[in-house]
Amino acid sequence: MKLHRRRFLHLAAGAGALPALSLSARAQTYPTRPVHVIVGYAAGGPNDTTARILGQWLSERLGQQFIIENRTGAGGNIGTEVVVRAPADGYTMLLVSSSNAVNATLYEKLSYNFIRDIAPVASLVSVPNVMVVNPSVPAKTVPEFIAYAKANPGKLNMATSGNGSTTHISGELFKEMTGVDLVMVPIGAAGRR
Repeated sequence: MKLHRRRFLHLAAGAGALPALSLSARAQTYPTRPVHVIVGYAAGGPNDTTARILGQWLSERLGQQFIIENRTGAGGNIGTEVVVRAPADGYTMLLVSSSNAVNATLYEKLSYNFIRDIAPVASLVSVPNVMVVNPSVPAKTVPEFIAYAKANPGKLNMATSGNGSTTHISGELFKEMTGVDLVMVPIGAAGRR
């Protein structure tokens, strides 16, 4: 029997769609019980807020409760470890931030391998970093700030949300690229007022 190209492509497309259809059918029954979303950061922060908004939205649409649990500490490592040790059944999820990826380079002995032990599900938010200065600083543009910082090495503080955070990494990159000497001050969630 000679199989024509068009017929072959139809069969191949159909075969390729079968796994997606079976996954779709299985996904329609999920969740059948409450889902725990672990946030490795303090309540009230941006990660927690994102998780709570998402959890409410998912609860309303999927008809099951999405419970937000804050398991803080070690730059998100404690919460990540909770999820890694939970059954891989989709009922314990982790809200991931860039700090989770950075932690693999900051901590020598983690009890998990982030790339191997965590499976991505969805991208939720994209957060830009912006530079703001106190109005008392006589710089109105980035080049003016760089010149001012070079004229005052080690006298300007830069607040970060903690070691390994995007603000910390961005600040270190800014210092390296511009040659300025800023003092990093990790305020974290506990330092916010």
